[in-house]
Amino acid sequence: MTDLTEAPLTPEVAAERGLTILDALEIAAQGTEGFNFHSGKGALTEALTFGRLAADARALARKLLGAGLRPGDRVALIADTEGDFVRLFFACGYARIVPAPMPLPMAFGGREAYIGHVRKMIECADAQAAFAPTAMREWLLEASAGLPLAIVGTAADLEGVAAHDGELPRPEVDDLAYLQFSSGSTRFPKGISVTHRQLMANATAISRHGLVVRPGDRCVSWLPFYHDMGLVGFMLTPIVAGLTVDYLATRDFARRPLLWLELMARNRGTISYSPSFGFELSAQRAATVDLGDLDISSWRCAGIGGDMIRPHVLRRFADRFRRHGFDPAAYVASYGMAEATLALTFAPLGEGLRAETLDLDRLENEGVAVASEAGERTREFVLCGPALPGHRIEARSADGTVLAERRVGRIFARGPSLMRDYFREEEATREALSSDGWLDTGDLGYLTEGQLVVTGRAKDLILVNGRNVWPQDLEWAVEHGIETLRSGDVAVFSVDAAEGEEVVALVQCRTAAPDAREALATEVSALLRQRFGTPVTVRLVGAHALPVTSSGKLSRSRSRELYLALRASEPEHILQQNITTSQ
Repeated sequence: MTDLTEAPLTPEVAAERGLTILDALEIAAQGTEGFNFHSGKGALTEALTFGRLAADARALARKLLGAGLRPGDRVALIADTEGDFVRLFFACGYARIVPAPMPLPMAFGGREAYIGHVRKMIECADAQAAFAPTAMREWLLEASAGLPLAIVGTAADLEGVAAHDGELPRPEVDDLAYLQFSSGSTRFPKGISVTHRQLMANATAISRHGLVVRPGDRCVSWLPFYHDMGLVGFMLTPIVAGLTVDYLATRDFARRPLLWLELMARNRGTISYSPSFGFELSAQRAATVDLGDLDISSWRCAGIGGDMIRPHVLRRFADRFRRHGFDPAAYVASYGMAEATLALTFAPLGEGLRAETLDLDRLENEGVAVASEAGERTREFVLCGPALPGHRIEARSADGTVLAERRVGRIFARGPSLMRDYFREEEATREALSSDGWLDTGDLGYLTEGQLVVTGRAKDLILVNGRNVWPQDLEWAVEHGIETLRSGDVAVFSVDAAEGEEVVALVQCRTAAPDAREALATEVSALLRQRFGTPVTVRLVGAHALPVTSSGKLSRSRSRELYLALRASEPEHILQQNITTSQ
């Protein structure tokens, strides 16, 4: 079949021709590829070909218009990993309506918090309708109670609606394709406006230049549809490239991480992505079971993205699964964000991970990336590749000066796939996006040999004795240095204090024994003082108590809010029982 990644079609030509993701779906519908959804036991529950998807979506589009929705309206979609979400997403497109995918409750602290969060997102999108999977229907009704919505329910609730009998309005290339909500790692999520032009530019660049899609490729994904890596990387881009995808729900991956690899082996998957923690969880589980004749040798693009890349975790995964055919050269480091639709850089294929071990003292004190193999004050950083064609990446100083290679600065990006704006947030848009089209990513990093190296989030930096310290360095030092702790058990941040900046570490503790808790807090405090020369307030919290974003990343901003709330609500003598401060 013909797909949109074949020469001479480039992102620029696609935009010039006015092609949208619906055009991509119509082309993909000519073939036999599609989306396969699997249960938590690995059984196929639905095989949705692109042809069937297009037909179902057009029929649902007529129902949406028949329900009173109009072109340009927004529709909130609770994004479960199921066929109805995909049908509704494309139904919105065919009706020239803007879908706004929203998260499931797994990343939130209980029903009440989730319902309040989703209600704010619906209001932010100024949605005129909202849909959820059947199991979430009552929660959505509660979240939307009192809001002026034309219809609230599930896809099945549209069956009784009289269908619009006129022509379906064709979207233009500069219409909004969808609203993507940011993960909320630094503040409340914002709606990111992505047009068809921007989506097509990124999806074609990912397919042709990032992954270099070839005949026989097949994707496997457990990434959520409400996150840009799941939505764009493994729902929309495969349509542009004409690729079949095998899906496992994120919650099912969390329960049975090896099912991800079983699907890869069974269906001879070639392309799959995960943040570092997904590889780590799989390697940990593999240590406790017999993997038998598992064969994942077909995996040619093992992508890493969505968070800071942890090379030691990936080496452990490669060592664990080498005997099952995994090739470390398959690793593909990349960098991107929802504000850029998805991807900005890809490491060259077939090279595996390239990492540099840097002198942390020079990095923190001078902002320069100098290689160093000796001493405790070192850390590895992964090269994430050059910018995709048509895109540019720069590291800039605080005054906006473009920095030379190996100088750490704030990362700026420019290119055809950058967002149009933050939906109805003019001030936030001006802060992030300059008049000449440069996006302030909010990340820090440097360039070397034309490749980007990300070192952290600018807002997370902690000032310690006149030097800039990355919180993940403290977090990883504790996780590596204390045997009982796991990845994601520590959140480090700073808060204002009477004598300046107070560095705080929240540590998840799995025991209620007072002696063990006191020993853990003392050990964490002593380790950080020895390694970083700074007093740290250590607060123990329960297992799974640290907040995460909708994409599963640790949320330092919400961890800070948790600590401040605890500090404000608890008497001083209770705090002293639970917090150990290095003196």
